[in-house]
Amino acid sequence: MEKQLAFYFDMSACVGCKACQVACKDKNDLPVGLRWRRVLEYGGGDWIKHPTLANLVVPTSVFAYAISTACMHCQSPLCAQICPTAAITKRADGIVLVNQDQCIGCRYCEWACPYGAPQFNERKGVMTKCNFCEDLLAKGENPVCVAACPMRALEFGDLAELQTKYGKDNAFAPWPSADLTRPALVVTPHKHAFPSGKGGGMILDPEEM
Repeated sequence: MEKQLAFYFDMSACVGCKACQVACKDKNDLPVGLRWRRVLEYGGGDWIKHPTLANLVVPTSVFAYAISTACMHCQSPLCAQICPTAAITKRADGIVLVNQDQCIGCRYCEWACPYGAPQFNERKGVMTKCNFCEDLLAKGENPVCVAACPMRALEFGDLAELQTKYGKDNAFAPWPSADLTRPALVVTPHKHAFPSGKGGGMILDPEEM
């Protein structure tokens, strides 16, 4: 492999505006229900009784942060490993793609991916997902999600270069452990972010899943 293209996400800068999500959906003309990039809100905390007012409760340890998530173009993609027709492949630059001419719509990749990236297009009967805007990259342009972010919370580049610049953190709740697929992702965490598998929070807008 020549290199591994990757996304960088500054969770501390993301305000959950969903501009990246809208830009992706518009650029790829995705039908209702398909969102290759999704912005989720994760939060938690507790409420306790007010020390003097019996009928009042107050928040304690309450937190929330937004996560922009899409296909991670993993270094060990389970979707490609489980596909019975070899319709999912990893290019020399690390981008993971679905060949819809080979896809039989079995949805095994959807079940295998811990990030929920592959999504079934019912009208076409095939799987779809983020393709890293390969057509724009070929023209020297940014992926639309990166270009659309008003907070500049998204970047892309070679994984090794991004890790040198920002570190190697890439596993925060509600994402799974990075050991599963080795995602091509680097993250600057929100100040309230918890490592994967910890935190005790929940996705506050499950309809966006």
